[in-house]
Amino acid sequence: MKVYDFNVENIDGTQTSLDIYKGKVLLIVNIATHCGYTPQLESLEELYQKYNDKGFEILAFPTYQFLGQSKGNSQKILNFCKLNYGVTFKVFAKTNVNGKKTIPLYQYLKQTVDIKSIRWNFVKFLINRQGDIVGHYDSKIVPEELEQDLLNIL
Repeated sequence: MKVYDFNVENIDGTQTSLDIYKGKVLLIVNIATHCGYTPQLESLEELYQKYNDKGFEILAFPTYQFLGQSKGNSQKILNFCKLNYGVTFKVFAKTNVNGKKTIPLYQYLKQTVDIKSIRWNFVKFLINRQGDIVGHYDSKIVPEELEQDLLNIL
């Protein structure tokens, strides 16, 4: 099984198959709009702008599971990200990354790196062009700190 085998929900409620990202390097991250780590959105956007033309994509999944730090519906979250941090990378619908309602993608990510739960917002998974997880980064790891790992697989 690979990341590409999953469908995820878009902001408008439609589904996207992640197989559209085959052959690309992905950074999958759970985000929040009112968290101490929210300024990482700016650094994520900088990475995206720097490497998108080399086949790099960021897939962001807002979650409300950590002290309710993503306020509003999915569209409001997207608007917040765009207006406050200039985000142009893909932001999907608000999602569950833990618990009984965890989306299948996050079940797979956690099982593959052998963790029981996502501990906080802005946990990152780096995926190579073959769809394999090659990096897992805690919230406190800022995007600049994983840039070399990204360069190694671009």
